[in-house]
Amino acid sequence: MFKQVKQNRVFQDIVEQIQNAIFNNTLKPGNKLPPERELKEMFNTSRSTLREALRVLEQKGLIEIRSGVSGGVIVKKIDADPMIESLALLVKSGSISLEHLSEFRIKLEGNLVELAAQRADNDDIQAMKDLLKQAKPFIKKQDWDGFLIIDKEMHTLLGKISGNSVFQFIQKTIHDNIHNYYDEYLPMNKETATENYNDFQIIIKAIENKESKKASEQIMDHVHRFSLRMQHK
Repeated sequence: MFKQVKQNRVFQDIVEQIQNAIFNNTLKPGNKLPPERELKEMFNTSRSTLREALRVLEQKGLIEIRSGVSGGVIVKKIDADPMIESLALLVKSGSISLEHLSEFRIKLEGNLVELAAQRADNDDIQAMKDLLKQAKPFIKKQDWDGFLIIDKEMHTLLGKISGNSVFQFIQKTIHDNIHNYYDEYLPMNKETATENYNDFQIIIKAIENKESKKASEQIMDHVHRFSLRMQHK
């Protein structure tokens, strides 16, 4: 499965060989790598270099290192969790400026909603209308936490309707972690919540009419307006 590594790039070779074996399905999720002693012989390397390479692969989310009698190095199913966690930490920590977050969201949500308008079926449209209907009582009660939950669910639903899993998980990660920005820079009130509600009425109507460009322009304008207020504050 593996070959001896070049001594001038031992560490990189180990990482690349195991990584490539996972990518080409020579190693599949749930498979256990050979014991450490055998891996050392295969790669012709030291224990410390091998362990360092395995730690990198574990950080990438490609393997899991288990201890104990039944432990070992287990190949993991490749998923988006490490990327989602990193993006979530960036948003939560405030490391991303509001201006850059706004630019990214405008483009992301514009493309996503355009796809949603092209792909939405009757059940999708009804699901959006049902969510919007649930939002109205929260405005009346001035329950802003409840309203923001519906707002997040609406954005998540649009991501799902788009049919693009990459757009979907990036958008959902941002919306799952963006509320600390709202709390500090855009506290909800009746006027703001009503404006938000009215925007989504227009977006849903455009999606229902298969007006993908109009739906896209409306969501981009929506994100732009609310982001400008946060930046101004």
